[in-house]
Amino acid sequence: MRLKIQHVTRYRFETPVSYGLQQLRKTPKTTPQQQIIAWQTRVEHGRKELAFEDYHHNTVELISFSRGTTELSVISEGEMELTDTAGIVGPHRGPAPLWLYRRSTELTRPRPRVRELLRGSEASPDLEGLHRLMRAIRDAVSYETGISHAGWSAEDALEAGRGVCQDHTHIFLACAREMGLPARYVSGYLMLDDSTSQDAMHAWAEAHIENLGWVGFDVSNGISPDVRYVRVATGLDYAEASPVTGMQTGGTGEALAVRIDVAQQ
Repeated sequence: MRLKIQHVTRYRFETPVSYGLQQLRKTPKTTPQQQIIAWQTRVEHGRKELAFEDYHHNTVELISFSRGTTELSVISEGEMELTDTAGIVGPHRGPAPLWLYRRSTELTRPRPRVRELLRGSEASPDLEGLHRLMRAIRDAVSYETGISHAGWSAEDALEAGRGVCQDHTHIFLACAREMGLPARYVSGYLMLDDSTSQDAMHAWAEAHIENLGWVGFDVSNGISPDVRYVRVATGLDYAEASPVTGMQTGGTGEALAVRIDVAQQ
């Protein structure tokens, strides 16, 4: 399947920005399951300073704000060719060692509610057991936007009983690592069934399973990723796979608008 993607982020400020830098992780990965046909990132009222690949194999672009600007637009767009592998990504490839993905973070630490969910889920460190874990998380935390925020941990989401794909993913990672499995966060694009437009990237988990390698689990939709999913960035949690991180001085009264379009070609 071939998908056309456009990801537009626009910032407006009531007062001018004196200085600003951002790291972007919006360029899809190239893997046996997905190939970039064409991709580019354009910056209006700023400029691209450099690009590099981090230790998770994420393409990272560093952009700067034009001095005195009150508006910044970042447009990432292109076409992808995808092959359905039933969520199987395959063997681990460095440079980050596999053991790194067993490490907990503040967002994925296995606290009491995580351990309680794991005990009652009938989960096990194999394919079927991880699908059982995925179903248990969906039952425990209903999908609801506007409730959680980027700083919520897996424990916070379980306490609230509500959250979004980021929260579902953090809970899955906490449980999988508690069972001794390497597991990682994935951010990416998803072609929806009922709309081409959306206002945020999607998130899901991957766990490394013996004899299969990395396998994806989308808790929010209750499936392993198929040909509609485009992998962009991976990390130990949201903080390492976030599409945008950065800092600025000046530029008060910030307003942010995001539009993502994903459509089959």
